[in-house]
Amino acid sequence: MKVIAVLGDIGSGKSFVAKKFNCPVFNADEEVSIIYNKNYLCFRKLNKEFPQIVKKFPIDKNELIRVLIKNTKNLKRIIKIVHPLVRIEMHKFLNKNRKKKLVVLDIPLLLENKLNKKNFILLFINANAKKVKFRLKKRKNFNEKIYKELKKLQISLKIKKKLANFEIYNDFKMKNTFENVKSIKNKILQR
Repeated sequence: MKVIAVLGDIGSGKSFVAKKFNCPVFNADEEVSIIYNKNYLCFRKLNKEFPQIVKKFPIDKNELIRVLIKNTKNLKRIIKIVHPLVRIEMHKFLNKNRKKKLVVLDIPLLLENKLNKKNFILLFINANAKKVKFRLKKRKNFNEKIYKELKKLQISLKIKKKLANFEIYNDFKMKNTFENVKSIKNKILQR
């Protein structure tokens, strides 16, 4: 099994590109939503950490946004609780798909949380910073304060790009992105 790990900036189109590989994808953001809805242990830990705000199960993402707005340093406290659960689910995903030729990991803080393994194929998604920011601001729950805190947690894009085995420039045009993914997929499968 070959594992592609998608790297890039917040809003650069990592999830969009990951889906275009047409193979099993582990999407950490989707996994977090599942954890918030189904993992009572996560709720208990978050409730213990933030009893004044996180009060009911399933966890309401808006409550966590309030936790972050109250104090952006709470982001690290939330990550400390949620990320180990995401890591467990990632390992389950890799084990379940071990007989597949190719899988994709769409995990925003993959390198930062030391989830990368030597055999992972790193794919950097490069996108125009102004376009990315414009698209992010159109998102329903976009919050500039939280965005800046998330950026602080990330390794610089320059380093991610340097570590990558492949790079795709995402111009946010479906046809171009699909062609780039197809080309890279063929190169990876021929390795």
